[in-house]
Amino acid sequence: MISLSAISFHRTWDGYNKVMGKIFKRALITALIAIAALLLILLGYLSYVLLQYSRIEDNSALLVQNNQKEILSSGERYSISTYNIGFGAYTRDFSFFLDSGEMKDGTKVQGKGSKAKDRATALRNTAGVIETILSAGSDIILVQEADLKSTRARGVNQVEMLKESLPGYGSTYASNFHSAWLQYPIFDPHGKSEAGLVTLSRMEIDEAVRRSYPVADDLSRLFDLDRCFSLHRLKVDNGKSLVVINSHMSAFDEGGRIRMQQLDMLKAVLSEEREKGNYVIVGGDFNHILGEENVDIYPTEQKRPEWVSILSHDELPEGFRIVVPKNSRDIATCRSTDIPYREGVNYLALLDGFIVSDNIDSSAIIIDNGFAYSDHQLVEMEFVLKD
Repeated sequence: MISLSAISFHRTWDGYNKVMGKIFKRALITALIAIAALLLILLGYLSYVLLQYSRIEDNSALLVQNNQKEILSSGERYSISTYNIGFGAYTRDFSFFLDSGEMKDGTKVQGKGSKAKDRATALRNTAGVIETILSAGSDIILVQEADLKSTRARGVNQVEMLKESLPGYGSTYASNFHSAWLQYPIFDPHGKSEAGLVTLSRMEIDEAVRRSYPVADDLSRLFDLDRCFSLHRLKVDNGKSLVVINSHMSAFDEGGRIRMQQLDMLKAVLSEEREKGNYVIVGGDFNHILGEENVDIYPTEQKRPEWVSILSHDELPEGFRIVVPKNSRDIATCRSTDIPYREGVNYLALLDGFIVSDNIDSSAIIIDNGFAYSDHQLVEMEFVLKD
């Protein structure tokens, strides 16, 4: 015979199970709703990024603002400089979240920052960049990674600051990074970007166009730049033109397939212009070590990064050469950004500079400021257009 206490216990237990079952069912439904909501948000965000993505049409004409009137003269000495200004974020203690590397002792390292520390830092770095450019005093100036009020630059308009600081120069702007809001890293998002190449000239720019480099065709393109170069024609008094190209090639390209396509495109343009009898200067951030003799020449405690590619002299089209700066054995143009900058520790490389046609005499030098305002340093080249 079952006692009354046992019956009461079973009833209580059954009631408890029913209550817990309801609680569990509600919790499960709530969790499923939350997961579904998160998936919808994620799907919506991915759709937003994909719909916002677009490539700028190749051969787009560029507006020349404040164009000057001076014409180049053959036989005269001029100067040109190139500087990747790193969107105002790169103090010496800044590292970039997309960069990773390895120390020689096997320690893995990963960059952290996605944007300038604050607006004051971005303004200070941009002012330092401009001071460096002004001290060089070049006739033509090529700038990469100049931002237009991007999140990563804390809203600083570097393009306008450059133009306002150089009122005696004509200028063009070619967009090569126009992204939707990138919620990555999750807790320190890169945000929305508009940035590009700024070219400034004391001489008249007769024509300027934006040429679109090949880029990756998979989802990685959403996190890379809309790679391009800007091509400028400047009149010379002997009836020829000086073609000045401001270039920024891909950096994150596993296997180097895209960079090879970009290089092939650039070489075709160089050969075409040289065959016309024009003078040609290509400057910028090549994201290749310029010359096989310049690989691993700087003191470092890091292994060579995977992103390092080499542009050898024999890869150039006939009639062109790399202008290796006179002080490049002692001073680099770019530092690794997987760790903050420490002299003798970071991997250093010669990535920035110039390629010229054989109808130009030239020599270059790196302006060393110890990577105070960018992860790159300015390279200046003097040149003479041969008769």
